Amino acid sequence: MGSLNKVKQEKKYIIIKELHEEQSFPITLLCEVAGVNRSAYYKWADRKKPDLEIENEKIMKDLITLYSEFNGVYGYRRLKLYLDRIYQKKINHKRVHRLMKIAGLKSIIPTKKKNYGKSKPQHVTENILKRNFKADKVNEKWVTDITEFKYGNNKAYLSAILDLYDNSIVSYVISHSNNNQLVFQTLDNALLKSPGATPLLHSDRGFQYTSNGFKQKIKAANITQSMSRAGNCLDNAPIESFFGKLKVEKYYLEGNYQTFKELKDAIDEYIHFYNHTRLQKKLSGLSPIEYRYQYQLTA
Repeated sequence: MGSLNKVKQEKKYIIIKELHEEQSFPITLLCEVAGVNRSAYYKWADRKKPDLEIENEKIMKDLITLYSEFNGVYGYRRLKLYLDRIYQKKINHKRVHRLMKIAGLKSIIPTKKKNYGKSKPQHVTENILKRNFKADKVNEKWVTDITEFKYGNNKAYLSAILDLYDNSIVSYVISHSNNNQLVFQTLDNALLKSPGATPLLHSDRGFQYTSNGFKQKIKAANITQSMSRAGNCLDNAPIESFFGKLKVEKYYLEGNYQTFKELKDAIDEYIHFYNHTRLQKKLSGLSPIEYRYQYQLTA
């Protein structure tokens, strides 16, 4: 169990490093999303790498290349044979298996599993987005999720959809209940604001997004659905990052909300600020709506 946890932790560190270096996500928010200690991450990132780890990184890159060349068909035992040939030595199959887990590689040929009677999602789809968080046009890629807030002795839920082109929040709904209707209404509002939009819509595997009702709405709107892999919160990093900003810059800062109206007004105020006023480096120093307006002028 300890070895498995170490693999999971290392995998998170690697993804955090990649998302920070390639897409400029803040380390603090990525650590919060992944549920890892920031100081532990920096300790991992700043340490002197032993020769074995340097070799592992090279093997992992070759694994990713081989996995892609063979269209994800081969598992670790067969890929090990190709690595043996590349490195002209025997590489332990357990090592290959561990590195594939860290890289998130798994043979697409399913193995038969026993049914233990656990309840299953009504509908699950693959991760089409694959952490490619860059979009070339408005309404090309949307990401969505739900987060929880407390007020008084109660809870409220915020469902939001973010456009990856300009990081704008194109739709959001605040509710007393975390249910199917919450995500249905969020999607309906987004489509009303962007008639004719047929984006790739990415979410986690929450029960709302895996329901047959949501699948029917997606199909009716001619939208392509994508889902994070189980247990991979960083697959949906942009919307998680937005929720982190909202909580750090507004909710935690002011806090002590006693009524639903107080909380809702604060969230409304922040999302308007975020969309129209909060400048972002990756948007050439513009706010999301300013960046979106530039696109509309040239489209």
